[in-house]
Amino acid sequence: MKKTSALVLLSGGQDSTTALCWALEKFNKVSTITFNFGQTHAIELESAKNIAESLHVYFRVIELKDIYHKTPHCSLLSEADDKQASEKFPATFVPGRNLLFLNVAAIHAFSEGIRDLVIGVSEVDFSGYPDCREGFILSAEKTISLALDEKFKIHTPFIHMSKSEEVLLMKKLGKLDLLEKTHTCYKGQRPPCGACDACILRAKAFQEAGIPDPIL
Repeated sequence: MKKTSALVLLSGGQDSTTALCWALEKFNKVSTITFNFGQTHAIELESAKNIAESLHVYFRVIELKDIYHKTPHCSLLSEADDKQASEKFPATFVPGRNLLFLNVAAIHAFSEGIRDLVIGVSEVDFSGYPDCREGFILSAEKTISLALDEKFKIHTPFIHMSKSEEVLLMKKLGKLDLLEKTHTCYKGQRPPCGACDACILRAKAFQEAGIPDPIL
């Protein structure tokens, strides 16, 4: 039996779009939330909006760009290149992004009577992002529940799943064509550049799944 309602954190990318399709199978009512955090490529927000409209789900954009206005080392927030920013983090690392997003999503969900959050993070292809690890998700779930004095559940259907397995899941859900509307490229290009880390990971996933990427 389906649960009542869920809020999906939708970025417009492959992972969050697959998470949205997963949620639509599990919940009676699904809504989405995305964030303008000052990312250099507005195409992300456009993709998220198009995907939500295609699936006829509620879509809301939250403005958070002032928080990251002094993060020049991140290639997703400035025109910096995508080389390693430090020995510890990749250049695409946005500090505390999922922590911030989950907190804001929980506040929105709380006011709507929603207690289930869905986010498409994975430890398998986490690419050095500490806020994509299961330990962080479990900690965030506990903290949010304590802070709001309500039992929240953060669903991570792909936490131990590779991107190729995600592709196969979308095929199983009958939503593979929807990935044509997603945006992955760190360069903000469409068609994708095919050379950045995100494009390489995506191409590898479709190759391993034995399925052509609909975005191409």
